[in-house]
Amino acid sequence: MSFLFFVLYLSLFLGGMYIMRLGLKTVSQQKLSEWLLKFTSSPVSGLIFGTIFTILLQSSSAVMIITVGFVSASLVSFKQSIGIILGTNIGTTATLEFLAFGTEQLIIPLLIIGSLCILLPVRKIRSIGLFFYGLGAIFMALFGFERLAAPLAESKVIGPFLLSLEENILLGVLAGCIMTAIIQSSTAMTGIAMGFLQANAISLPVAIAVMLGSNIGTCLDAYIASLGGGKEARMTAWAHIWLNVLGVLIFIPLITLFARIVANLASSPDNQLAHASVLFNVVVSLLFLPFVDQFARFIKRVHG
Repeated sequence: MSFLFFVLYLSLFLGGMYIMRLGLKTVSQQKLSEWLLKFTSSPVSGLIFGTIFTILLQSSSAVMIITVGFVSASLVSFKQSIGIILGTNIGTTATLEFLAFGTEQLIIPLLIIGSLCILLPVRKIRSIGLFFYGLGAIFMALFGFERLAAPLAESKVIGPFLLSLEENILLGVLAGCIMTAIIQSSTAMTGIAMGFLQANAISLPVAIAVMLGSNIGTCLDAYIASLGGGKEARMTAWAHIWLNVLGVLIFIPLITLFARIVANLASSPDNQLAHASVLFNVVVSLLFLPFVDQFARFIKRVHG
């Protein structure tokens, strides 16, 4: 029964993300796409606008798919896309920070406000209503994950699996990667980890390992979108994969130290994991930013 509720809450989370993004896309996607084409002349500007684009669309996968499409259509060069990729990795962390501050008291007001706005005939107000309604559904799903984490951790299947993650951090990274590739949302995967962390079913280092793995798993969308899109589109997808894989490899030996650092930044487990995601993606993006030219040559040599 707990597993069935888990699937239900996961569906609610993914549905809420879709509805929330739908509302944001209706308001902002076309204008943002125009800006993205205009302001990606350098890796730094690409990073900035990739970050803003992802924050406003609430989906790194959506921005990556749009970017791959632009590269495929020769509107953006492969080299320009690397800055955007770095920005999407940073921008997607804003969603987690936002969700970490959500409480169950917001669920009903958000759903009511969202429902009322959706009923109105004005397009922009309806779009705002979709955003609020989707956000309320996401908070409800997170609330459900937290309540289900304890009984799931005591089950004969999930319990031993969680113990194995505590013993081998690499399994946590692998689990996060595979689960994210299946459910197609790094935010949802990290949200699930937040629920288990809040219920003390897993430790902070394991939750961070799952979050790191989710950064790799989320690359699947862009890779699928690149198939049949030409050589530069495929190289863009491979650059996304390599950036996340190399970033995770850098952080894996430092997970225990990293966990101690973020534990001092916030008292709430949710906020600790959200801060960990921000720090990881900002540090990795800033590490790669000065070496965009060399990285682009590496990708062309290996996958060109």
